[in-house]
Amino acid sequence: MDSDEGYNYEYDDEEEECSEDSNEEEADDDTLELGEVELVDPVVAGGERDECGETGGGGHGPGEEEEEDYRFEVLTAEQILQHMVECIREVNEVIQNPATITRILLSHFNWDKEKLMERYFDGNLDKLFSECHVINPSKKPRIRPPINTRSSAQDMPCQICYLNFPNTYFTGLECGHKFCMQCWGDYLTTKIIEEGMGQTISCPAHSCDILVDDNTVMRLITDSKVKLKYQHLITNSFVECNRLLKWCPAPDCHHVVKVQYPDAKPVRCKCGRQFCFNCGENWHDPVKCKWLRKWIKKCDDDSETSNWIAANTKVYNCNRYNEDDAKAARDAQERSRAALQRYLFYCNRYMNHMQSLRFEHKLYAQVKQKMEEMQQHNMSWIEVQFLKKAVDVLCQCRSTLMFTYVFAFYLKKNNQSIIFENNQADLENATEVLSGYLERDISQDSLQDIKQKVQDKYRYCESRRRVLLQHVHEGYEKDLWEYIED
Repeated sequence: MDSDEGYNYEYDDEEEECSEDSNEEEADDDTLELGEVELVDPVVAGGERDECGETGGGGHGPGEEEEEDYRFEVLTAEQILQHMVECIREVNEVIQNPATITRILLSHFNWDKEKLMERYFDGNLDKLFSECHVINPSKKPRIRPPINTRSSAQDMPCQICYLNFPNTYFTGLECGHKFCMQCWGDYLTTKIIEEGMGQTISCPAHSCDILVDDNTVMRLITDSKVKLKYQHLITNSFVECNRLLKWCPAPDCHHVVKVQYPDAKPVRCKCGRQFCFNCGENWHDPVKCKWLRKWIKKCDDDSETSNWIAANTKVYNCNRYNEDDAKAARDAQERSRAALQRYLFYCNRYMNHMQSLRFEHKLYAQVKQKMEEMQQHNMSWIEVQFLKKAVDVLCQCRSTLMFTYVFAFYLKKNNQSIIFENNQADLENATEVLSGYLERDISQDSLQDIKQKVQDKYRYCESRRRVLLQHVHEGYEKDLWEYIED
């Protein structure tokens, strides 16, 4: 959510919606700017970006049949704020606290309402409010401000800037520490703009950990840009800490996906991006999130550099030849060479399918042109839809094959892995044939022939893909797979 557009919080003291909106817990990562979610390459695993962004849809992409119905909603920026306000109101109906206090309590529990309720009614409210760094609204301030014998009309020094101001120019939190308006504004601006803090801004007094509420922030800050940045920080932290919400990882997409329960299932944003709700990567069936994370880390770091060095260099300790040392060195070199060759085998195939998948997305423009040409050869719009369907299936198969090599890299050899590799090879061969059909030029003479071939092949690809995924998931359910730990 890098854009400033569309974020208009209404901080109304009467309804206290300001506190509710800004409740977006920014707790875990104070330096995280709104929308600073690590982006992956914008490849839609399920096909091209079509008009599939209805809110409340199931987690299926085009042709996705292997997943049970996984309900989710796609929320806009305004809907995120509304959802946040509703969460606070729902809790406040029970605990009857100021909305700003409720927001901080919810943020402390990562917006898990059940956990907050359980702790709130366990009888130890003082400990709860102390952990959340707020003053119990039912208790008096624990720190009384120093007694000032001067008249309220006289000037008094600010404890930050040491300039004298009228008593009415001072303000503070429930902890009792008061400072001048100017110092408060500068302090909050520095925390928000330079340090990227939102929810976790504490009282500026030394050793005071009481958090600044949203009403205070919005009241003391006059710069609209600082207010907007604060709202962005709060909104982003609300989504990041809420286990039922996830930013869409597509570039320049400002939508959030909301689910009924978190799981490693595919969801699709209005922009067309399909991703795994659990890890945020492109949907990666059949490999699990754990192994995909290890694979990405392995591809990104220099873990294979040491294998290459060990496999291609020799080290001599001294001028005396030692047969045992030489044999151990040869064995270690052979193991490193074998490990490197194995990694390159799977990595090359993974990258090949990734590159092919990117190329297949360019096919949509070519297919559109072919469909227009075919309609000029006395074929209706409905009759030429088989080409778009074929490209959808081709992209699905490419994506599945790409992630099967990640799965296979960590898989130990056994009878089930052999069956998996056979299914993988069958799907790969069929996918390449289908890709070849779609790249051919279509003439009037070959129109009917190529149509039948394309339809037969994409149906076969769909069938083989379904068989492969069903076999992998059956292995998950029956615990048939054994893995190689790095």
